Amino acid sequence: MSEKPERQVRRRRVFYIPGYDPFPPRRYRELYRAEGARQAKISGYELAVAAKPAGRHYGWRATALTGGQESRAEIVVLVWADIVRASMAAGVARTYLLLLRTAWTYLSTGALARLVRLRQGPVIAAMYPVVMLLGQLALALLAAWAVYRLGGRVVPGWLSGAAGLALVPLILQQFRRIDGKLFAYYLLHDYAFTAQERGANPPELEARIAGFAHDIAAALDSDADEVLVVGHSSGAHLGVSIVADVIRAGAVRVGGPELALLTLGQAIPMQSFLPSAARLRGDLAFLAGSDALTWVDVSAPGDGCTFALCDPVSVSGVAPEGKRWPLVISAAFSRTLRPETWRRNKWRFFRLHFQYLRAFDNPGDYDYFAITAGPRFLSDRFAGHAPSPSRKETPLSPHTAVGAP
Repeated sequence: MSEKPERQVRRRRVFYIPGYDPFPPRRYRELYRAEGARQAKISGYELAVAAKPAGRHYGWRATALTGGQESRAEIVVLVWADIVRASMAAGVARTYLLLLRTAWTYLSTGALARLVRLRQGPVIAAMYPVVMLLGQLALALLAAWAVYRLGGRVVPGWLSGAAGLALVPLILQQFRRIDGKLFAYYLLHDYAFTAQERGANPPELEARIAGFAHDIAAALDSDADEVLVVGHSSGAHLGVSIVADVIRAGAVRVGGPELALLTLGQAIPMQSFLPSAARLRGDLAFLAGSDALTWVDVSAPGDGCTFALCDPVSVSGVAPEGKRWPLVISAAFSRTLRPETWRRNKWRFFRLHFQYLRAFDNPGDYDYFAITAGPRFLSDRFAGHAPSPSRKETPLSPHTAVGAP
């Protein structure tokens, strides 16, 4: 008796949700083009990337030829960079006020103590901008003190003191100008944005989520075989809420495209552990028990910016009875990258945080380009796949109330 042939995706719609990123979406297309060509050469398939006609969202088209099977994908970026840029517009003084408010939010709510117990790596990453910004302030104050002491020998003390104090904002502004190398302001604004409403989404982000959900629902009414939503970094928790809204709206229809969610390098607990994140926790619980989608969560212990192998539903304390999702798997950088590649990038934290969107030297089950452009459904690719034995599922969130948007 012959085996039933595997289904094939001929047309796919992909919606990529970036993390907290102020840059325009063009760089994601260029990254996909360059790294996709590398992965295709390594893995033995063909991948062509081309522009797509102008439309509501920026994107591109990808055509893959795998074992004689051709599949086409239309990939778009769901942009919220304008919201990110607006949140990063704070000056130096306001940034230091945000530092105090954000630190107080995570400390006073009990979230920080639980996050440390979950994974120390991303919490250390969260402490980096605090230490760096306080260090910059200390250096500026030390310079001011030096000017006061040295200048006081030749001019009146009040004058040298005023000159020293005037130097402080100038030094801090210089640090701000070179933040493209230090990333202290960038990371602080990232965490501050998550904490500004104690875990709730600000109104402008909720409005954007609603628009994204509408566009994905429209794709589910098309002739595509699969609609794949990819959320990377902070885009992972947006993906959870967007897909939950799509399913609640009844957009997944019998005989229509399959709906799939792929979350990469997620830091969901940074939000879900906060008291006002009831909307996100409710979405996590809803998706975890849904049979309307396939949800795969990919992370790697080598990525210090993610809560690696932490089941975002379970650790948030909202796992429903009969929980189905997500399937938590490891990208295992130490095995899927050549030793020399791993050594070269081991301490390049931002580079590793984007490795999920890049080529792997020894790809295992996870191949970003085969998943987004290849002929296999996400559900078929990971059917029967065991979750990572190293995953963390112990509920640790100090807040577990759930709510509707």
